[in-house]
Amino acid sequence: MTRTALVLGAGMVGVSCALALQKRGLQVTLIDRREPGSETSYGNAGVISPSSIQPLNNPSLWKSLPAYLRNDTAAIRYRLGHLLRNPGWILRFLAEARPSRLAPRATGLAGLTAPALSLHKAWMAEAGVSHRLRETGTLKLWRGTEGHEKARAEHDFLEDHGFRTEILDRQGISGLEPDLNPIFSAGLWLHESGSVDWPQAVVTAYAALFAARGGKLVKAAATSLTATPQGWRATTDAGALDADLAVVALGPWSADLLRPLGLKVPLGVERGYHRHYRPEDGRKLSRPVHDVDGYYFLTPMEKGYRLTSGVELADRDAPSDHAQIDMVLPSAREAFPLAGPTEETTWRGSRPTLPDSLPMIGEAPRHPGLWLAFGNQHIGFSTGPVTGEMLAALVAGEKPLADPAPFAPGRYLS
Repeated sequence: MTRTALVLGAGMVGVSCALALQKRGLQVTLIDRREPGSETSYGNAGVISPSSIQPLNNPSLWKSLPAYLRNDTAAIRYRLGHLLRNPGWILRFLAEARPSRLAPRATGLAGLTAPALSLHKAWMAEAGVSHRLRETGTLKLWRGTEGHEKARAEHDFLEDHGFRTEILDRQGISGLEPDLNPIFSAGLWLHESGSVDWPQAVVTAYAALFAARGGKLVKAAATSLTATPQGWRATTDAGALDADLAVVALGPWSADLLRPLGLKVPLGVERGYHRHYRPEDGRKLSRPVHDVDGYYFLTPMEKGYRLTSGVELADRDAPSDHAQIDMVLPSAREAFPLAGPTEETTWRGSRPTLPDSLPMIGEAPRHPGLWLAFGNQHIGFSTGPVTGEMLAALVAGEKPLADPAPFAPGRYLS
């Protein structure tokens, strides 16, 4: 008899879980209140980066913390009330920045990131959207006099983990991206990164592939999840749905659904913003650029150049504050001649983050048949397919692509 599964959440991670389970013969229903890829997966920089293995709460955070506490930098902004309501998450997040915690977490992340581009390429070919992929790498840039030293340190760190990068001086940067203004002292070309020209379109294509292969898409908001004698039931505003197993892949909303089950997940959110701009004078970029000192990403997209901001620590559903995105715009225009916006709205989203910056991938303790796949922080678009493949392999009793131990839900749940 065919096993059945409910996947709650149709972002990149949820769609990937649905596709991967379907490939293993399960009959899958994918549930979301909005169209696939409309939430967190919509608003990223579109980068697929195998080398994104250094979490934000790495040891260098301690050096920057005094400046961040002033709450006037574009890198990190916070709302004091949010910090006071979530002291446990903040303290655990900071504790993970100890030097002794970097190596095991980087190794864990490498298991998720290393196969990301090759898996996306295969899925994009199956979904008919290979034309959206660029394999031109990503360019990380520094402005200050210490730029070359910082580029060298990151190059050596990534090289030690098997990733290929190239250090560039001012002339090398101009040779690679001639339309960038020559304000950067050093750069690091991450050769093995890819990027896409519209992230939501990729998620939508994967969801369409899932549907074309017999998967069921249900547009509804899940209000509760309960165990039944046969498996699991999701109650939604469109009715109840039953299956043998359930996968919670709701990103920043995952903890809400799990709390009534007695599963208290220490899930925080890192909010971010983006806008799209036209370039001046027909100038162009061939790849995403990350201005480290300017605290933004700038990526060529279908609807213009997407400018993304840093991290905002605030309640998930708090009103928007455009201070960060406003702060980075002048820095971006110093680097690349941006004209006016291509749309009137500023997008805001929430990146789901656990204190160790590693996602939960696996079966929930004490809840047979309940599987968890969330917490991919800033790299959910990149690592969604690998997360889906890992979870589906565990469900099917296969050997996963990478060691699942660093992502086991039991590290936070008992």
